Amino acid sequence: MFCLRLRLRLRPGSQVRSVSRQSVPKLASLQKATTLSQKKVQSLIYPFSELDAYLDRSVDRTQFQLFHPSVEDIIKAEKLFYSSSSHKIDYYVSAERMEQIPPMKQPEVCFIGRSNVGKSSLIKALFSLTPEVEVRVSKTPGHTKKMNFFRVGKAFTIVDMPGYGHRAPKDFVDMVEPYLYTRKNLVRTFLLVDGSVGLQTTDMIALEMCEETRRPYVMVVTKIDKCGRGALLTNLLNLQDVVKTQTTSCFPQPFLVSSIQFLGIYLLRCFIAHVTGSIMLTDTSQS
Repeated sequence: MFCLRLRLRLRPGSQVRSVSRQSVPKLASLQKATTLSQKKVQSLIYPFSELDAYLDRSVDRTQFQLFHPSVEDIIKAEKLFYSSSSHKIDYYVSAERMEQIPPMKQPEVCFIGRSNVGKSSLIKALFSLTPEVEVRVSKTPGHTKKMNFFRVGKAFTIVDMPGYGHRAPKDFVDMVEPYLYTRKNLVRTFLLVDGSVGLQTTDMIALEMCEETRRPYVMVVTKIDKCGRGALLTNLLNLQDVVKTQTTSCFPQPFLVSSIQFLGIYLLRCFIAHVTGSIMLTDTSQS
C-alpha cells in the first residue's frame, strides 16, 4: 500500500546521484565549489530533499525535517571531526564485556545494526576528515566481533558495536545488552537499517531491545544509493509507520545516509555533536 503514496511519474530503478566524499571533504569547501549547484549541496546535507518531490501531497513530511540545523551549526560540528594536537581523534579500546571497558566521563553514542548494514563504513565516513583513524571495514559481513571505542577528543566517544544476524558473535546478547542497559554515559543509540531492503525480522528484534532499555535511540537508513527511489521510499515509509505506531523512545526522524556518496553524513555529524552537548545550535527549538 505504500507504493500508492508515490507519484506515478517515478521511474523504476532511478538512482539518487551525488558527489563522492573524496571530492568534497569539507562543507565550507563544498559551499564554495563552483561546479556544484545549491540544490546539489542541499541534497548532500539533506538527502530527503531529493525524495520529497516523488511523494504524494498527502504524505506528512514533518517527521523527516525535525532536525534542521543551520549551515553554520553543521560547520561547527564538522570541526569536531577534524583531529588536531589539542583535539585528538583516535581508536581507544576494544572490549567483549562491560568489565573490560575503562570508565569514561565523556558522552557516548553507539552504532548497532545487522552485520552487513554498513556500520563500520558509516563510522569511517564520519571520520573521513581524519583518515589516520583506523576503522576496519571488511567485505565479509560480521567482521566486527567486539565493541570498538573511538574517542573524539574530550567531546564524546563513538562505539562500533558487533553486528547482529548473519555471522554475529555467539555471545552477542551477553556483550551488547549489558552495555545498552547500564552504560551511564550512553546518550544515544543509532540503530542502522539497510535502505535497499528495509526492515528485517532481526531489525524488529533489535528495535524491541532498544525500546526495552527505555533509552533514546535513532534510526539511520543506510545504503540509500544502492536502490531505486521507488524501493527506497517504500521501505522508508514502512519504517516511518513502525516508528510512529510501535516505538516510544525512538527519535521520529530517520537519518538517511550513503557512506559511498557521502549523502547525509554532514547532518548526522551535526546531530551527534548536538545530542552529546558538544555544540549549541543556533535555533534552540531543535530537539
